[in-house]
Amino acid sequence: MRRLIISAALAAILAPVATAPASSAPTTARPYIDKRVRDCAGKGPGCRPGAVAHYWYKRGSTARGVGWVYASREGVRSGTARWLIKKPGGTWKTGGGRKRAAGVGGTFAETSWGRDGHTGPVYPRGTRICIEFKGLSTKACVTLK
Repeated sequence: MRRLIISAALAAILAPVATAPASSAPTTARPYIDKRVRDCAGKGPGCRPGAVAHYWYKRGSTARGVGWVYASREGVRSGTARWLIKKPGGTWKTGGGRKRAAGVGGTFAETSWGRDGHTGPVYPRGTRICIEFKGLSTKACVTLK
């Protein structure tokens, strides 16, 4: 079940964003703006590793809530990953404990922390989130804008 959710989330991230059809009904302002940021690091084809973060905020606010963080690494069947955060002007801290990344179809390993919705830790705009796989010096990093 969890792999299905993660695979669906990955497909949604990689799929092109379709534009909404025009409608004559007035639009209402949404209380939150939801965004996703992603990065692929390393040399060679694919993401070695890759990072995706879903975050949300209220219009005009500088606080960013992190709903979930996703880590992937191509070319392996398993691994252990964690995510790190660095607030602007701060030092690196662990965002989530090490977690086993399971293989998907034998081509890459993936894991995630958090869940959908407007839940999770809140950080200031400009915070960096990095994915670190054990035994791999390259990190994939994203910035909350």
